[in-house]
Amino acid sequence: MGNFSDFKRTVTCGELTLTDVGRQVTLNGWVQEYRNLGGLLFIDLRDRYGITQIVFRPEQVGPDTMAASSSCRHEYVIAAKGTVKARPDGMVNAKMKTGQIEVECNLIEILAESATPPFEIADEVNAREELRLEYRYLDLRRNPLQQKMRIRHETTIAIRQYLAGRGFYEIETPLLIRSTPEGARDYVVPSRVQPGKFYALPQSPQLLKQILMISGFDRYFQLARCLRDEDLRADRQPEHTQIDMEMSFVTPDDIFEVAEGMMAHIWKTVLGIDIKTPFPRYTYQDVMNRWGIDKPDLRFGMEIVDLSAEAAGSGFKVFTSVLDSGGVVKGITVKGGGNYSRKQISDLEALAKENGAGGMATLLRASDGDKGSILKIIGPDQAQKFYARAKAEPGDAILIIADKPLKTESILGQLRLHIGRAEKLIDTSRWEFLWVTRFPLFEYNPETGGFDSTHNIVSSPCEEDLPLIEAGFNTKLPPTDPTHPWRQTRAEQYDMVLNGMEIASGGIRIHKSELQKQILNILGMSDQRAERMFGFLLRALTYGAPPHGGLAPGLDRIIALMTGSDSIRDVIAFPKTTNAASLMDGAPSEIDQAQLDELGIAITKKSEDS
Repeated sequence: MGNFSDFKRTVTCGELTLTDVGRQVTLNGWVQEYRNLGGLLFIDLRDRYGITQIVFRPEQVGPDTMAASSSCRHEYVIAAKGTVKARPDGMVNAKMKTGQIEVECNLIEILAESATPPFEIADEVNAREELRLEYRYLDLRRNPLQQKMRIRHETTIAIRQYLAGRGFYEIETPLLIRSTPEGARDYVVPSRVQPGKFYALPQSPQLLKQILMISGFDRYFQLARCLRDEDLRADRQPEHTQIDMEMSFVTPDDIFEVAEGMMAHIWKTVLGIDIKTPFPRYTYQDVMNRWGIDKPDLRFGMEIVDLSAEAAGSGFKVFTSVLDSGGVVKGITVKGGGNYSRKQISDLEALAKENGAGGMATLLRASDGDKGSILKIIGPDQAQKFYARAKAEPGDAILIIADKPLKTESILGQLRLHIGRAEKLIDTSRWEFLWVTRFPLFEYNPETGGFDSTHNIVSSPCEEDLPLIEAGFNTKLPPTDPTHPWRQTRAEQYDMVLNGMEIASGGIRIHKSELQKQILNILGMSDQRAERMFGFLLRALTYGAPPHGGLAPGLDRIIALMTGSDSIRDVIAFPKTTNAASLMDGAPSEIDQAQLDELGIAITKKSEDS
């Protein structure tokens, strides 16, 4: 190989057009395709900017150059010098930006050879995901992934521009912090200089950004790397990036306005799409009653209908016994479902049971007459009342669940989503943002007999619900009682949802030390343990903490939605598998015994029973 400075590119593979005809250029890139047509050699040369066709004509170059060009194979890295020419008539490729030209080359240099790739570097590839993750550096050469990385880059730039323009400081918080394992499991890091002690990698900068508010930085943000040792799925990875934000002297309305403006800025800047603001707002109770899920997809209808009044007079003992025990009877109307086959109905009932239902009742207004599992029991007159309440027209079906409140809605919510996807009811061209607000602050844990936080330990109760905190300490009601004050307490907590996916969670924080201690006590933490785990926060809150709140949109989920990706793995450069493994570099791996000895760590094997 000669001196690379003699072969350094003067243009990229995605920029030449007819205006460059006659220009002398040097291209660097990877061999996408090569075609030898009776001695006339064509190579499609690729870089991240595009593809340029280069051609070697034996009558115009020496035998050494022809030999070198003929030896090129897929993914060889080459440099080529030549003259830009217009493509002959009939050879124009309208699908390529450079499709009207080619570069007639007189010199080639092979910069690096390549082994035969284990899969084709093409837009569509049939290789297993595990193989593509093992050779991630090859997978990332494919245009679809390169475009997703481009959108991710442009989105982060847009975020920084927007938030800086709104007075936010970008401040980095530590990656080595103390362990506060009250949510997901921490990844821990042993300290060499303090044997027997450990750091934790941050699950989020939550407590540190609150301390920044106490420090007087009233508008903070960070593209924060967060790590959680939890079970994985399509929208989770052991490490992810969130747009971490916090603001002082604000109400939820202030945070909504900033966050909505940021999303509108991203969509307009990166995708060229106008997003309508403000986003609609619903309470947690609203969305559960209407859609049966706390992250509803509003791109199609099929809202849940309360049929309890009709069920009470139906004479159907299953319905009346559920209602007598404080339950509800609700349903969804499936347009066109009246002609579902027996198997389709059976499959839907199986899905309902998978989600906890004891059974599913049906009323079908089929083309050959009304039918359904309860029609003969309740009779046609009572069925008409169900039809009227559910707005079920001829050809429609009503799917009905009778059970406890929230459980009934949750089951119907899963049926609704399944049918929406199966029947292709979802308008994929729409962007449906919304806010879900006022979640329960606590949830009863039947395993411990106590309470867990619904979101996190620093969420503030709604102001009007603050008396319920004190009332809970004085009540004689057991935690199992749904009317217990703490089960009635709502949090000033909110989620941003887009197209059925939660993309951000946030809330107004507790800014008074005594209230924070009370919340920790409710969660089963003694004053001593609270001091040991969170003493640094409790102390900071005694030094003039301003009212504050924030939000943490998930960057990976946002990019996945923007790019139409099924998994956030597609928008992360080097993701992990569902068992938290990096197939490319073999992480996690064993470490040398010398490293373990230096850290004072001994590895013990778990028994099969443990």
